Amino acid sequence: RMASEDVNSHTILNVSEETAQSVTSISQESNNKNVNSSKPQTQGNPMSNLQRIQQRKQQTYNWPQEKKLLKLANYSACQTQDCKCTGWKNAQSIIKSPKGEIQQPLISFSDSCKMCIHPLENHIKHLSVQSDDEINRLLRMAIDADNILTCSHREIDPDTKKVYFYLYKLLRNCILSMTKPIVEGPLGQPPFERPNIAKAVMNFVLYKFSHLPPTDWQIMCDTAKMFLHCLNFWNFEAPSARQATINADEAPAYKINYTRWLVFCHVPAFCDSLPHHDTPLVFGKTLLQAVFKRLCRDLMNKCHNERDKITPEKRIIVLTHLPKFLSALEAEIYSDSSPMWDPEFKQAPPSHAQAALESKAQQRKTGEFEKVIITPNEKDNYTTINISPGIRRLSEKRFYFEGRSDAKKRKNEEVFEDLPDETVAEIVATINDPNYMYGPDAVFPPDVPRDETAKIEESRKIIEFHVVGNSLTQPVSKQTMLWLIGLHNVFSHQLVRMPKEYISQFVFDPKHKTLALIKSGRPIGGICFRMFPTQGFTEIVFCAVTSQEQVKGYGTHLMNMLKDYHIKNNILHFLTFADEFAIGYFKKQGFSKDIKLPKPMYHGYIKDYEGATLMHCELNAKIVYTEFTAVLRKQKEIVKKLIYQRQQDIQKIHPGLTCFKDGVKSIPVESIPGIRETGWKNYAQTRTRGVVKGTQGSELIDCMDMSESLYNTLNSVLNSVKNHISAWPFLEPVDKDEVPDYYDHIKYPMGEHIEAIIHF
Repeated sequence: RMASEDVNSHTILNVSEETAQSVTSISQESNNKNVNSSKPQTQGNPMSNLQRIQQRKQQTYNWPQEKKLLKLANYSACQTQDCKCTGWKNAQSIIKSPKGEIQQPLISFSDSCKMCIHPLENHIKHLSVQSDDEINRLLRMAIDADNILTCSHREIDPDTKKVYFYLYKLLRNCILSMTKPIVEGPLGQPPFERPNIAKAVMNFVLYKFSHLPPTDWQIMCDTAKMFLHCLNFWNFEAPSARQATINADEAPAYKINYTRWLVFCHVPAFCDSLPHHDTPLVFGKTLLQAVFKRLCRDLMNKCHNERDKITPEKRIIVLTHLPKFLSALEAEIYSDSSPMWDPEFKQAPPSHAQAALESKAQQRKTGEFEKVIITPNEKDNYTTINISPGIRRLSEKRFYFEGRSDAKKRKNEEVFEDLPDETVAEIVATINDPNYMYGPDAVFPPDVPRDETAKIEESRKIIEFHVVGNSLTQPVSKQTMLWLIGLHNVFSHQLVRMPKEYISQFVFDPKHKTLALIKSGRPIGGICFRMFPTQGFTEIVFCAVTSQEQVKGYGTHLMNMLKDYHIKNNILHFLTFADEFAIGYFKKQGFSKDIKLPKPMYHGYIKDYEGATLMHCELNAKIVYTEFTAVLRKQKEIVKKLIYQRQQDIQKIHPGLTCFKDGVKSIPVESIPGIRETGWKNYAQTRTRGVVKGTQGSELIDCMDMSESLYNTLNSVLNSVKNHISAWPFLEPVDKDEVPDYYDHIKYPMGEHIEAIIHF
């Protein structure tokens, strides 16, 4: 099943069957779940491995009862009292014909077992009373066990071989006990991460491309579904094959995910007696980040090598749109602040997609989820997936594949100690009170944010902000044209190195827009920019404020207004070339010389400036930038107030620690008197929203030793202090010959004692 997780993502599922098939047809040869044959498929043998397995099982179901029991005898325990034989073994030797062909000897129910000497009948007498359905279920597990054993013999990788053998023993034990196979142990149960890959990709398409016209939107949806379809049928590398390329810190996580993929996705695809899950629905950020680059490289190579086999209309999607889609997706996959990884991401689909969704809803039952039907295609020798979107009830807040117990478990895991609304409201009312300020803040108020003055002037209508631009298709108002001329003058006066003709070329270009800062009816500053929606970024061309209006926070407020404007338009990346005088300003606005966007995304799109530095800023869609500083200050005040309230509740003073005077170098934090009363918890007791709710495997990786990280941080700070130009008097201890009475007054000097504690 490749299904969506909420109503928002159903819009993407309106994909044609042809599109879903296009990439699979060129990648299936290497990615089929091959169990019966190690040779590639040929045109003379169009039947796929999955079809052969199903056909073999169907033939087995049609066997007479005696033949079925003979097959199951190999996996059935002897029913003789105190006999520990777990499967009948033929005592007769194998007969070879004169031509060298192996002939199976005739077997009867009275034949003795090679292991326990008891007759075959004793191994199957408990099966004769079972129903036909139960016998067929056991036969299905027996065939799957045979296939897995064949895979283990052919497998070279030792880790994969162990997994195959584990599953083989699991099926054998289930046949012995006549139970359903359930994988238990440290691997946990799917889904392993939240959000899963399918949901994250749907989030990406929604927030990145929902502004596109219907045709382009549908292409992006088809491309996304194509990517998920390929990921679902892709064979991942064994951990041993990645040792040379993978980071040592990432290797354990990949090994766990690879094992989970084998157990829950890969093997169950050809062994249907095991519970099967689709890769995009049970894995999330950790696996996708580990395999994405290799997957994209192999996928695009296969697309180019076999492009002649693709129909012309599909070739456009595969060779033109897919590379751009993958480049944009890569930038988001490796970004920790990308909305695609937000489990609570909600965004309404575009209006045209919403209309299509509503029309589909009228054709389906309430609460019916997406259906996925896997059908074999004998002509092309690959598996296709037909996807039909459904609508889920609004009251259903959990994913459809979660059982009631799973939902309850997840709910219990996500119970965080939050503040009551009444407490927050009371604190906010207190800090908003003009009489609240006391202590040092009342006498020496903290520095106001850079944009505070500009925000006050905007609220009083002293300044205004307008996005203006020229147009060749619609009439431009006189006011807009006057503002454009005024902006041209501002840029010309402030950017003296830029030729006026060059500035005119972009200010009056219909493809460029300018966020204008208007004061007293005339422009006093602005940011000229060009949006590239299909590439997911905007180029900032000019940014200036008149000299007499600078140092008032207008520049910061302008940039924050521009950020909010772009978030509303689903563009989350800024690029600009900054000269030596502008680098400082852009750094304050969150720009960096570290370009996170892949070069193919912007190369050839933006204007290059000699002697300037390319800078990049990635926006966080969750932040309202014009309110950012105010929110942070309010949060800080709330935390201070909570700490104060907590101090009043405790009202207990503990004596200082004296153990260090006795030579003790360190003590556990939890042993400090009163530390637990303050609400402190150790790492094992703390669960934060940032930790992915996985299983034991994930927790082993996430719960790493924090002391090493803390040591590295503090050591870096110590080295910075030592290397400071003013630190020279403190680098060496005071010489007692120069200051004889120094150590009479200073009992515990900063010296080797402190150095030893730091390095401990």
